[in-house]
Amino acid sequence: MADSTNQVQLKKGALELCVLALLARGESYAYEIASTLSAGVGMGEGTIYPLMRRMQDDGLVDTRLEESSSGPPRKYYRLTTAGRAAFTSQKRDWRSFADAVDRLLGDAR
Repeated sequence: MADSTNQVQLKKGALELCVLALLARGESYAYEIASTLSAGVGMGEGTIYPLMRRMQDDGLVDTRLEESSSGPPRKYYRLTTAGRAAFTSQKRDWRSFADAVDRLLGDAR
């Protein structure tokens, strides 16, 4: 149980950075982001929608609606200038943290 809880907390801590990284590659819609994160790091779809709303409220992403041939209109997200700055800052912080943990674990590169 503790292992599972630790994994969930680690993933939650990195979730915003992962979304920023995906959107730095180009705009995307929530289901596509969730599917990519699910395949890449095993994050559940339900965690994405509240995060996307918060990121929009924080001014990190803008949205636009686009009609879809396979269902309701899709809401596409793209990084704002503040979102790009947040990505750069969080990426630097993550690398610094990961390097420090690697040194503690004896796995420094």
